[in-house]
Amino acid sequence: MNHRYTILALALLLSMACLVNGQETAVHPAARNVAEMKFGPVPGFPTCASGSVQNGDPTKGPSIILGKLKAGCSIPWHWHTPNEHLMMVTGTARAEAKDGKPFTLRAGGFALMPSHHVHQFRCTTACTLYVYSDTAFDIHYVDAKGSEISPGDALKAVKETATNP
Repeated sequence: MNHRYTILALALLLSMACLVNGQETAVHPAARNVAEMKFGPVPGFPTCASGSVQNGDPTKGPSIILGKLKAGCSIPWHWHTPNEHLMMVTGTARAEAKDGKPFTLRAGGFALMPSHHVHQFRCTTACTLYVYSDTAFDIHYVDAKGSEISPGDALKAVKETATNP
């Protein structure tokens, strides 16, 4: 698929998500290219992942974050309070939801992880993806029994450490 069509489809999808949720759109246009974006650590995520907030404030409400994950970067079993909309820009990732079949996402792919739905995510090649959250973004790691555990304990299992807030 042509990259222009992928970007157009992502923009349309994000616009529709805002309309469905009854949220207003921005007052002023905004645009930036990846080369202009500043990436930094994402609190609670492994050090192999970084992010750049594109819209909103992830600590207070709906937001769009562009994430970059290195090849092999794993985010073990977890859930989020918001619905998590994933839109792959580059790379290949493997995702799995509890009680569901694993699936592969490639450039142009989309996945929706409903609120409180336990899932895991791993980039098999270096990945960039947009993450749209419809409320304040958070992450809650869980063990095999579904009990919440600390980011440090969860990420030890994938030989990673959590980024500090």
